[in-house]
Amino acid sequence: MRLLNVATCNLNQWSMDFDSNTKQIKESISKAKQVGAIIRLGPELEIPGCGCEDHFLELDTINHSWECLKDILVGDWTDNIVCSIGMPIMKGSERYNCQVLCFNRKIIMIRPKMWLANDGNYRELRWFTAWKQRDQLDDFQLPPQISEALGQKSVPFGYGYVKFQDTAIAAEVCEELFTPSPPHAELALNGVEVFMNASGSHHQLRKLDVRLRALINATQSCGGVYMYSNQQGCDGGRLYYDGCASVVVNGDVVAQGSQFSLNDVQVVVAQIDLDLVASLRGSLSSFQEQASCKAKVPSVDVPYSLCLPFDLKNIRLSVPLQIKYHSPAEEIAYGPGCWLWDYLRRSGATGFLLPLSGGADSSAVAAIVGCMCQLVVKEIANGDEQVKADAIRIGNYKNGEYPTDSREFAKRIFYTVFMGSENSSGETRSRAKVLADETGSWHLNVSIDGMISSLLSLFQKITGKRPNYKVDGGSDVENLSLQDIQARIRMVLAFMLATLLPWVNNKPGIYLVLGSSNVDEGLRGYLTKYDCSSADINPIGSLNKQDIREFLRWAAIHLGYSSLADIEAAPPTAELEPIRSDYILTDEDDMGMTYEELSAYGRLRKVFRCGPLSMFQNLCSTWSARLTPSQVAEKVKHFFKFYAITRHNMTTLTPSYHAGSYSPDDNRFDLRQFLYNTSWPYQFRKIDELVHELDVKDIQGNHEALAAASNGVNGMKVAASNGVISWMGISA
Repeated sequence: MRLLNVATCNLNQWSMDFDSNTKQIKESISKAKQVGAIIRLGPELEIPGCGCEDHFLELDTINHSWECLKDILVGDWTDNIVCSIGMPIMKGSERYNCQVLCFNRKIIMIRPKMWLANDGNYRELRWFTAWKQRDQLDDFQLPPQISEALGQKSVPFGYGYVKFQDTAIAAEVCEELFTPSPPHAELALNGVEVFMNASGSHHQLRKLDVRLRALINATQSCGGVYMYSNQQGCDGGRLYYDGCASVVVNGDVVAQGSQFSLNDVQVVVAQIDLDLVASLRGSLSSFQEQASCKAKVPSVDVPYSLCLPFDLKNIRLSVPLQIKYHSPAEEIAYGPGCWLWDYLRRSGATGFLLPLSGGADSSAVAAIVGCMCQLVVKEIANGDEQVKADAIRIGNYKNGEYPTDSREFAKRIFYTVFMGSENSSGETRSRAKVLADETGSWHLNVSIDGMISSLLSLFQKITGKRPNYKVDGGSDVENLSLQDIQARIRMVLAFMLATLLPWVNNKPGIYLVLGSSNVDEGLRGYLTKYDCSSADINPIGSLNKQDIREFLRWAAIHLGYSSLADIEAAPPTAELEPIRSDYILTDEDDMGMTYEELSAYGRLRKVFRCGPLSMFQNLCSTWSARLTPSQVAEKVKHFFKFYAITRHNMTTLTPSYHAGSYSPDDNRFDLRQFLYNTSWPYQFRKIDELVHELDVKDIQGNHEALAAASNGVNGMKVAASNGVISWMGISA
């Protein structure tokens, strides 16, 4: 047996916080050593953090990364353990995203990333160059201060692998795993048995299965040990990196870390018999044939053995596990909950303030904050000293006290406020109060009617006119203005309360205002610019209404907030217009489309990259059972009209937790203009032409069918008179 102990990590790094990041790298190495690991793998770009973005263009970022690497190498951290450490490196005038393989206080190889992520949330080609040379390793001259400290002038740089006396290992960086022709296939044919994937992969609902299937497939057909490391947490932006560091052997997951956790450092360990890899490869005829005529990959020789000898006392082989998946509702609870905790503890704020309307969206945010408080208390009970220290500071605890109850902790850090008007119903006011009691938030009930009246009186004094709601005889413009006044007053009041309430209660800092608009509202533009959707951060801004409602049903049971069941069942309405016995305006009626339809538009527009015409064609097929082409055309044109009219709202969209595939976030994920010709003249004309063509074909088809049916009936009469019935080719 060739026993190999390996360790891979989830690290909660913070972009540009070099001190903390280096400390956590060292801690992960120490933990790996304590369990006897001989290989330690960390996340992609772990020294500066994944989310540095344009900071990667600064030479300071690269220089500081070298300084931190030197700090690690001059100590005993890499003694008797191979460490793969992620950082940016300049070679000549090009910047590369690299994995630096270190061992016994030396750099044995630098592996630059060859295939860069450059879609969705990622812009790696903006900051890095992809390494394209595959036939040889370059000789890279180390920076003078590194060379002097390590007593090492140069190091192999490029695509290749490291050969030890008893096995071979290689790096495969993040995106490379998902390419059509991934490096691990070629490396396996060259004898590499251990693959190390340093990743910076963000959370998205239902995405983990895709990632784990890729890890399994990487070793199922050609054998091998696949180590996967990932960042975990919010490193300063919209993304939450969801960890799940794993080890896969010959297609079986033998070790899996947490997907959502408040721990800053998590080390996942596995002990493997490498002979299982050799045995599988030897049994695959196709592998043997392809290995015999492989393209040669350059390598670096290291005269050292990594494997442990056979020892009955040391055999603790890792066995295949049942893969742990969270349901989408759990992902909504734990992903945004962990993201909020990182944002809170790193921002210097001392709590959150949420305008709680009693509707589904703001209630979902309240439940997520409540879940965050539960996670904090749970981790403190489990002995996490860092979480405890952060909670004591944020909750302003004194005399050795710390959180032991989630509702008590919420009372210290979470304000909710119902800002009602004459249009607010008693039901929503009551739901907000009950949910606030369940989560433990400090709840306020405020009327904004006086502020609205003051503004309208001022307007009347200036202009001599006073607007009315449409239901009371006002125009569309008057109706819209009265809705916008309410929404914007709430935003101003929320920020005032978030700033001053901590002062009132003798607490330091300010509260972060939480937004609660969902992705469907953003896509449709169904919000007022600078209204209460404007906030500091928004944990549900990339979640669609259907997923939010599923989460509410789950949270009512599993988080203990039973009032969420009633909130989920209530029809969604903004309550910005007067409610009459014969008039209640729901959100879907106001938008002119259902949330289910909005989700379909969003996926086709972003995920499948459809313009108006191709969206119409797709939906004609999908909705053919219930809608005619003309009806589908009207719906598609209605969506794109309002998408264009309200796209400008996205330029002020609150920074939102990224969890979905069709977010309209103007900042980075959905790079489209915000000034459109809202009539879409060319595209809509093409739709109309196609509708006309389909209608003509439909009419012709009906005529032909009627003619055929008429002929068939006549033919049946003749056949019947002869004693034989023939219909559609069937005789009796």
